[in-house]
Amino acid sequence: MRLSRTGVSALALIVCSAGVWGSTSRGRIGQESAIPVHLQDGDEYRVSIRDLIEYGKRLFTAMWTIQDGAGRPLSKGTGAPLSDLSRPLVFPRNFNRISGPDTNSCSGCHNKPYVGGGGDIVGNVFVLGQRFDFITFNPADATLTGGAFDERGLPVTLQTVADSRKTIGMFGSGYIEMLARQITADLQSIRDSIAPGQTRPLVSKGISFGSLSRRNNGSWDVSNVEGLPAPSLQTSGTVPPNLIIRPFHQAGNVISLRQFTNNAFNHHHGMQAEERFGIGVDSDGDAVVNELTRADITAATVFQATLPPPGRVIPDDPEFQAAVRIGEDRFSKIGCATCHIPALPLTNRGWIYTEPNPYNPPGNLQPGDASQLSVDLTSDDLPGPRLKPTNGVVWVPAFTDFKLHDITDGLNDPNREPLDQNQTPGTEEFFAGSGKFITRKLWGIANQHSFGHHGMYTTMREAVLAHAGEAANSRANFTWVTSYEQDCVIEFLKSLQILPPNSSSLLIEDGGAAKVNPSRH
Repeated sequence: MRLSRTGVSALALIVCSAGVWGSTSRGRIGQESAIPVHLQDGDEYRVSIRDLIEYGKRLFTAMWTIQDGAGRPLSKGTGAPLSDLSRPLVFPRNFNRISGPDTNSCSGCHNKPYVGGGGDIVGNVFVLGQRFDFITFNPADATLTGGAFDERGLPVTLQTVADSRKTIGMFGSGYIEMLARQITADLQSIRDSIAPGQTRPLVSKGISFGSLSRRNNGSWDVSNVEGLPAPSLQTSGTVPPNLIIRPFHQAGNVISLRQFTNNAFNHHHGMQAEERFGIGVDSDGDAVVNELTRADITAATVFQATLPPPGRVIPDDPEFQAAVRIGEDRFSKIGCATCHIPALPLTNRGWIYTEPNPYNPPGNLQPGDASQLSVDLTSDDLPGPRLKPTNGVVWVPAFTDFKLHDITDGLNDPNREPLDQNQTPGTEEFFAGSGKFITRKLWGIANQHSFGHHGMYTTMREAVLAHAGEAANSRANFTWVTSYEQDCVIEFLKSLQILPPNSSSLLIEDGGAAKVNPSRH
């Protein structure tokens, strides 16, 4: 049972201001809640950012229990009611790997090499499986009622239930969200300048997203827009496409860390946020309400947003140092850097991360719903090291272009997904599958095994050689250079790592010391 809201806020503030989470937050004797005392709405503005981050980490690492409200007996991972309410998701149906809930804790999957990172293949998520009541690896489930039918009312098979995806890392994600916001603002500004009968290129930060046209009757033609998911291109009549960059999820389907967090808490843990499901509403039938406050979601979001950016680990051995230098050069020359752009600029103080994201979809906190919370991502008061502005620009070395690319050879490519997350479930396009993935952010790639969007490659070399479609030329160039140069590219990629906690610099040597001469790596 959750503690009542009355009096909890003051207690939480005492705990936060002390910078500790000890006996004052233990709750009742015998209670088995992961978070017996929650922040209440408004507390997020009264505690220090450091304490808010610490509390957010507690939420991220919490092992949720039914006393917290974990589980969703009568609802799907989408938030919709079960198709068969007579078969609730209670023991022994309270956990399963495909349709969820599937884990006790965020850090149960996001943990490589540290809390907040990616995950081993054992932590793969089955994207889209949450739209069913209860789907397991038992083939018989595909013929049962209770949600084992697709949106057209047809029985499904296990091959068309979900897409298996590797857990992504969240380090540096605050910078990623702010870059996505700036690119979105640029694209929308260009869109708003297009008069009927005109076509304009969509370019932001040197990245081309094709071109957008407006017909003489005022309607929009998105056929030449590149790299954006279907939800960002939806248009009807004179209603323009929103052109929103969606940097989270490998299919580019989630706009913000807050949306990512709200989705995950419900899908994976059965923990419902007040801002999405309502205050005092037991939407999942577990007899627990107000499971996650607005302040909780803000804290968990800010924890992820302020995780330090990944950096570089340079070998001590001169031979390997030379290989890293050569590999970085060849990475660019063979064409990898065309999509994996080494660094993108945050301008106009875009490193001031704010909650909420102005592009949040309904069901997530939006501007005007609450006061704005701001965090300077370059501040040394945050867990470090941090990226710093130079001449009014913070260069974010994420190695991405924020675009979706088809990197498969078509329907028979084993890297292709059987379902297309960006299409309407139940449609022919949805079941046609997809080979489009947002350009992988390579910073931190080397110590977040395994590799590929599905996590089925044990080496980065396998992932490189699997590139096809739009990336076919780069893969061919990789195979045409000498075997030594290929090895050097791998050594360069091996230098891109999430750094140990309390690292003194974003460029360090094998032993953890700051690289004395950064120009000689």
